[in-house]
This record gives sequence, structure tokens and C-alpha cells, in this order.
Amino acid sequence: MASRYNALKSDSTWQRIWEERRTFAADDHSPKPRSYVLEMFPYPSGRIHMGHVRNYTMGDVLARYRRMIGHEVLHPMGWDAFGMPAENAAMEKGVHPGGWTRDNIATMKAQLKRLGFALDWTREIATCEPDYYGHEQALFLDLYAGGLVYRKESAVNWDPVDMTVLANEQVIDGRGWRSGALVEKRKLNQWFLKITDFADELLEGLTTLEHWPDKVKLMQENWIGRSKGLQFRFAPVAPFATPIEVYSTRPDTIFGASFVAIAADHPIARELAETNAEAAAFIERCKAGGTTAAELETQEKLGFDTGYRMQHPMDDSITLPVYIANFVLMDYGTGAVMGVPAHDQRDLDFARKYGLSVTRVVADGDLTAPVFEGDTAYTGSGQLVNSGPLDGMEVEAAKAAVIARAEGEGWGQGQTVYRLRDWGVSRQRYWGTPIPIIHCDDCGAVPVPKDQLPVTLPEDVTFDVPGNPLDRHATWKHVDCPNCGKPARRETDTLDTFVDSSWYFIRFASQPKDRPFDPEVVKQWLPVGQYIGGVEHAILHLLYARFWTRALKHIGLIDVAEPFAGLFTQGMVTHESYKSSDGRWLAPGEIRDGIEIATGQPITVGRVEKMSKSKKNTVDPEPIVDQYGADAVRWFMLSDSPPERDLPWSESGIEGSWRFVQRLWRLFDGSEAAEGEDKALSRKLHQTIAGVAADIEALAFNKAVAKLYELVNAIEKAKPSAARNDAIRTTMLLVAPMVPHMAEEAWAGMGQEGLIADAAWPVVDESLLVEDEVTVAVQVNGKLRDTLTVAKGLPKDQLEATALASDKIVRALDGATPKKVIVVPDRLVNIVA
Repeated sequence: MASRYNALKSDSTWQRIWEERRTFAADDHSPKPRSYVLEMFPYPSGRIHMGHVRNYTMGDVLARYRRMIGHEVLHPMGWDAFGMPAENAAMEKGVHPGGWTRDNIATMKAQLKRLGFALDWTREIATCEPDYYGHEQALFLDLYAGGLVYRKESAVNWDPVDMTVLANEQVIDGRGWRSGALVEKRKLNQWFLKITDFADELLEGLTTLEHWPDKVKLMQENWIGRSKGLQFRFAPVAPFATPIEVYSTRPDTIFGASFVAIAADHPIARELAETNAEAAAFIERCKAGGTTAAELETQEKLGFDTGYRMQHPMDDSITLPVYIANFVLMDYGTGAVMGVPAHDQRDLDFARKYGLSVTRVVADGDLTAPVFEGDTAYTGSGQLVNSGPLDGMEVEAAKAAVIARAEGEGWGQGQTVYRLRDWGVSRQRYWGTPIPIIHCDDCGAVPVPKDQLPVTLPEDVTFDVPGNPLDRHATWKHVDCPNCGKPARRETDTLDTFVDSSWYFIRFASQPKDRPFDPEVVKQWLPVGQYIGGVEHAILHLLYARFWTRALKHIGLIDVAEPFAGLFTQGMVTHESYKSSDGRWLAPGEIRDGIEIATGQPITVGRVEKMSKSKKNTVDPEPIVDQYGADAVRWFMLSDSPPERDLPWSESGIEGSWRFVQRLWRLFDGSEAAEGEDKALSRKLHQTIAGVAADIEALAFNKAVAKLYELVNAIEKAKPSAARNDAIRTTMLLVAPMVPHMAEEAWAGMGQEGLIADAAWPVVDESLLVEDEVTVAVQVNGKLRDTLTVAKGLPKDQLEATALASDKIVRALDGATPKKVIVVPDRLVNIVA
């Protein structure tokens, strides 16, 4: 073996060999135990970043380890390739979204291959290709036939300049993220999936996910938001004659109500607007606000007093004013709410703005006065006060009492409701899966016959005019109705890209040409044993994937309910941020020794935070791999932080990893013909085999790395022996999942057969895991003079005799006779001379 490890040569050599031999291609017919290891597939934005590298390195180590313990491993890769960034590139750069996306895929695939990931590229998918989205269209039609898809008019965020619906995340401070135009609320016909039909199942399923982070399960539980409350009617006060239905999760606070608020598009508001110009103007103003619960919480609370009043259902002496309010949505509940300012922050903000009464009805410790002071609502538990017949009750008991009275008197009904809403999947854009529906004036919405799938996107589209290119295409949308043959129109909306990522893991497992998947093959692989990805996907992607899998099970296409048995959310890769003297963000390559290279001016060093293009604190993996090789980068990603925590990037850290790779190389070149045992080293070796295996299974990679450092230190200190040679060879196997290129090179250099990627994980000698020897300190007059390795539990007299016979102790006593010998078994011999 060469004296120095040539990383770049080794990387390319073994990557080529793995590819030629199809080393990591999964076999659907294998009799071995199955392991499905999957990292969330990337969006092809152009280049991989260090977050990708960390994520995929973790999954790769687990996948390689599972192969070594005898599993058939499925570890695939693909591309979440539809979405708005490609259309933005088309508008800004004059390129076609398909060309831009496929060029990015080619670049990122080459970058991933350079890191030597054990991926089954034979199963690669890209969601923008017809051979993927055509099957997605078929599944959509299956769900439609199963009654899980419907179309209705719904409020959306509408950008009047780009002429498109915006996702909630694309509305920033009330404006379109690209155009900067004030976003409007509009009613459009949208396609929905009935995720609410599965709300209880999705909640209860969380209890079965033992290998998911508790924080993720709690986030999903809160998002689904099941609660028991009261739906009831406020009776009108004459001359107004229309009752108002509201729903409240806190009926216990009913005596604290000071107003009723209705949505801007509530029937009562619309009727008033026909005769009241001020009301009509206020409703138009409300259309400029957001459509999400999060936006409603943060925007300024505005209201219009209708002049109507409602009768309190439990106290005839109380009447409540009715406001049209911008924080109430018609799509949520009944489109009307009971305002209880003392115990709801949104209601309190509104009441303070419009001078409405604020009455405390739940005691906050010793605070029981009816007049509520301050600007922070009390939302905690306590006893009811200032609430007539409810006084003295705890919150839950008061809820039950109000519900019972409402049901008994006929003005309300207890109900279980959910925060979760049906999933609106319509997107008014080009670069997505066409929804396979044809609209006929006579027949209505007609599914595209399956033998006409896929409905492919037309290539000849332009982006020089705002809006959806499919809607204005000269020919694409004009087709005949499959039922009656009359002229009809294709649906021009495309599917939300979350649909694409809600079943890709199933297509990875089974890829027949004539259908989305083979259920028998899927059954062999699913659920995914270990899923790895960022916590930012904890709610929507994971919830939608769980729903989609359950929906397919509901209509009989698969026999799996939960798609991911194990979930791990890794930390981010972070880096210092830098600013120039005039406030510009600077990239690490633009500075040297605290100075901006271009201007010679001193820079300001900011916080260590998530790498992002906007702050230019990213590090491109490619030049790092060019300089240090793939294995050093992989080792660094595993070694410096627990994988669930953020990993600060540092030049010293990657350099240290590169030095350790070279150190391993020298160690592997250091075996020599030798005989003899080294029991301490053998014990250390087998403890490390067991410990590293357990750490990899637990995804505690930094702990595994620490154990390997300790083992290497022990081998380097050990004298030549057969045990040392065995430890060196075994260490190659232990580090192979982490530094696979160097391990292959060393394995071949030592004349071992086959690939180390195909080798078996070392077998643990269980007898060596038990500590049967201890190290005992020997002191003379309180000073440490020797250490002894002796059998554990050695009797006191034998331990004393062994200590007194030590050459070092004999020299230290220099002929003196010990006056006293104190023996602490397994720990200490103290000789007083």
C-alpha cells in the first residue's frame, strides 16, 4: 500500500466499480430480511448543499451497515422536481422549466455520486417525468372514484399581477412574494382531497409510531387539532331577525362574551353590503388580508359594527354587538365566532381597539375581579368566576355543564371538531401534474379515461404573460368529452407538489410500467424502516404522506397504513455569516483574515446560523471534496455533533477529519507477521464492535465515531501481535460504512477477497464484553508508583502480594519494610512504609 492515501483516485475508482457491479441495486426476490432506508428526496434547485451531504451521509451509513449484517437494503434516490422555482426561472431567464429542471438534476446527481453514497440508481425517479406523474394521475382518479376527491368554491390568495393563486408561504406581509402586489382573497373552484375523513385515524396512528420523535408527533397532533366544543345559536334582538350559529371550544367562558364576529363573506355580511356602502367598502378591504390561521393571528384586527345585536343564551339581560371582522374566515367553522376578550388574545386585541367590555370569567390564581386589566389574555386553567351558575367549577366541568344546558334547552349541541381542513390540491400553474379531469357543459367533470393517461404537459408554452400558460394554450385544453363526444375543456389546474411527494416512496419500492405499483412487492418493502429528513417537513409532507397511504389502503390498493416506521429529523449545517462595511452579505470566499478581499475594508462577523443563499454563508461541497476527498467530508458530517443537533461548519473540523482518514490509512498499512494474544486489545475491539453497531442502529453516529477513535488509539499503542493484526482488519470493517472508499482501497491492498461493501459485519465474542480484569492503582506513602492489571475480584491477600512483588514497588520501598498495607479490592493498594 502507498504511504499516503490518494483520496481523489480512490474515490473515482471505487465509485466506478460499485456502479459497474450494481453493488447497491436492491433485489425484490431476495430471501434476506428487508431494510428500507430513505432520506427525503431533494428539490433539484441546481447544486447540493452541506445539508444534503449531512442528511444523505447519515442514511448511507445505516444502509451500508444493514447490508453488512445480512439485510437486503433498498436505498433509492430521486427528485421532487415540480414546483414554482422552475417557473420563476422560466420567467427570469427565458428558459423552459423542463430543461432547467433536468439540467439541475444532472448536476446534482453527479455531485451526489462523487460522495459515494450506496444508492440504488436503477430506481431513480423524477416527479416531472410522465412515467411518474401519469401513474399519479391514475391514483388521483382511483381516489376520485373512491369518493375521496371533490371540487368546491374556496377562498384563495390571489396575486392580481402574476394572476395566480399563491401558497400561504408565498404571501409576505400581505404581498405576492414575486410581484410585490397586494394579495386579494378570491373565491375559486378548487379540487380537494378528503383528509378530514381520516382525522381520527391520523391521530390514533401517531400512538403506534414508537420510533418517531415526540416533538413531531405533537406537532401533527396540534395541526389536526381535535377538540370537543359547543355549536350553538345566538338569537337575534329585534328588529334584526336572523340567528347566528357559532362554534366554541371554550363554552365555559360564555359569560365572558362581549361581541359576536362574522366573516366578511358571511351571508349576513353580504346581505348588509347590498344596502350599506360602508359595510361593502369594509368587506372589500378584508379581501386584501390573508387566508390562513397564522396570518389572521398576526394581522391588525379590524371590525365593522353592523348595528345588529344578539341575545346571550344564558342571561336575558345581556345582548352582544355583531361585527364583521377581518380575522374570521367563512371556511373555518360556521364563519362566526363568540368573542371572549379576557381569555383569547385575538378577541382581546379586538375588544381593546373598539372599546368593548372585557370580563374575567376564569380565575388566574387570586385574580377574580370581573374587570380584566392588561393586554395579555389569560388562557390557562382555573375556576369559573363572574359566571352565575358556573362559579366555582373547574374549566372542564363548566364546559360539560354549558353543553348539557344547551342540549337540554335546545339552543346548542356538543360537537367534536378539528383544526384540520381538507387538502386543497389545485394550483394555477404550469409546472406540475395536470389534473386528469375534463369539463363538459353537459356531463360536468369527467375523469380522463385511464387508457389516455398520462395527460402530458405541452412543451410549447410561454411565460411572457402573467398567469397559467395552460389556461391560454391554443390547443392543449380543447378536447372532446369522453362521455358524449361534444367539445369540452381540460382542467388547467395542476396538482400541489405535496401530492408528488406523498407516494414517491411507494414507487421506489415497485415500478411496473403498466400501473403505479405492484401491491405484493410494496408489501415486502413498506413501511420505510428509517426515514430521515428535516423537521421543517414535520407537518405537511409527513401528514400528507400518512394520509395518502391510508387513502390508498382505504380503497384497497395497498395493505399498509403508516408509511414510515422510523423517523429521524437531523439538525442543520450552520456557518458564520459575514457583512461588508456597507452592510452587504459576503460569502466566505470573499474575505481573508477579517478583510473583504475586493475592497480591503474590515468585515463584521455575524452569528453562526443555518446556511442560506440569501446570507451567502453557504459552503459548496464540491471544492471541499476536490481538496479532501469524499471520506473526509463524510467523517466530518458524522463526528462533531449529535445528528439531531445543528453542525457548525469549520475548516479546522474538515482538516481534522482528513488527518484522521490518513491516520487510518497508515494504521491499515501497519500490520505485520506476528503471533501472540493481547487480551486487553481484544476486549476493546469486541466492545467497539458491539458499541458501534448499537450506535449506528440508534443513529448516534458521533458516539460511534468516538468509540472508533478510542479503538484506533488502543491499536496504535499495542505491541505487534496476532490480536493487533485482527484488530486492524476488523477496524476496516467497522469504518467501512463511514469512509467506504478508503476502506475498499485498504481491503484490496491487504489482499482480501471481494468488496468490503459486500463483507459481513464482524461477529462479537460475547465473552469479551464482560470485564474480567481491572486496573488497580498501587501507592507508596500516598504517591502513585504503579498500576496493575489483575483478575476482577482478586482476594485481598493475593492483591497485596502481587503489589509487593512489583518491580516498581520493590524499587520504591528500597528495602524498607511496609508498616501497613491498605487494600481496596479492584481499585487500590496503598502501602505505608
